[in-house]
Amino acid sequence: MSLSTPEFADPAPRGLCTDCGVSRMKDPGACGAACQFIQPDYPKFETEVHGRAATGGDERFFGVTQKMYRAAMVTPAKGAQWTGITTGLAADLLAKGKVDAVLCMVPDAHDNWAPRPAIITDPADMAQARGMRMGYAPLLALLEPAVAAGHRRLAVIGIPCQIYALRALEAKLGLERIYVIGTPCSDNTTTANFHGFLSRLTDRPEDVTYLEFRADYRVELRFQDGRQKLIPFLKLPLSDLPRDFFPLTCRTCVDYTNRLADITVGYMAGEGDQWLIVRNARGAEMVAGLGDQLRLASPGTRGNRVNAVKGFIENTKLAAGGLPLRRMPDWLRPLMAWLQPRIGPRGIEFAKARLEMKAAETVLHLRREEPAKMKNMVPAHVWSLTKNYGLEPEPGETKTRD
Repeated sequence: MSLSTPEFADPAPRGLCTDCGVSRMKDPGACGAACQFIQPDYPKFETEVHGRAATGGDERFFGVTQKMYRAAMVTPAKGAQWTGITTGLAADLLAKGKVDAVLCMVPDAHDNWAPRPAIITDPADMAQARGMRMGYAPLLALLEPAVAAGHRRLAVIGIPCQIYALRALEAKLGLERIYVIGTPCSDNTTTANFHGFLSRLTDRPEDVTYLEFRADYRVELRFQDGRQKLIPFLKLPLSDLPRDFFPLTCRTCVDYTNRLADITVGYMAGEGDQWLIVRNARGAEMVAGLGDQLRLASPGTRGNRVNAVKGFIENTKLAAGGLPLRRMPDWLRPLMAWLQPRIGPRGIEFAKARLEMKAAETVLHLRREEPAKMKNMVPAHVWSLTKNYGLEPEPGETKTRD
């Protein structure tokens, strides 16, 4: 079988858990050493994976960076969220025999939006992994059945909390080779919550086939009949969402850019294309493998993020643990929605804005809801991004100050 989606028993309930899959493995106690939300050590794993830890400058934001590109597939893949770079990289590895299998997500048989972990061994089946899924699924629980099936060379496509745990377990897996394709993440929610969000955006949520938060400050919806709908961020019905729409894990994400992947494939600095962060030789090898199928350019940057980040921080404080809503008169929203993509930060500056917002959100939400965890959960690179906005460690919030 070229595509396998094993069944897993539900794990015991855990706090601050995104169900990466480790708790479903033979030794669920491995969570204690592998979980990003307990005591992450990015410099250690960056050194093991990339050969060095992140330095200052832009690597404070993005992690270890060998090359950075604005990118797109020359011929977009049908059904892809963007143009199909992520699944294209994995399919190329399979086609050239560099890996035996790819661990990734495919849609659930009963709900196209729900993620289901899969082991894929035929490059043609990577098409089934195209598109966005919303929710939690135990990707790393596939490691044991993959190894048991004789696969010793793997590719893994995952989000940051999955990839951190993978790197913590990697040395014990007995693999010959592993390629890690990371996607950025922080704003995940349950599939049920996502369906509720869709129903607030359109009266035909069952017909929506595609949703994307774009770098031009708009959300794009596509429908089965080919229609498209664009909604400015400022017009999203966020005030209608429950306060816990995004769980604490995702409001306190410390690794938006997937710092331990060999290559990160995202959108934030892509200005309408995708954004690649090549972190090491394996990442460079994967990009080279696609050759002239891939169009590459240098990412641009413009605008100033400071006021946008300051406004986000103040709204997050006022929200007191809920969603950071902008209080704005209804008559002003259409004007600001028109202005935002024209005068707001773009490219690298947009990516930096989002990363500073996520860093601030991590500090504010943890400080309010889990203050005892801050000392171990918040890595130095997060504090380095909040410092310029007056968010610095208080007594007891870092190990060095105890």
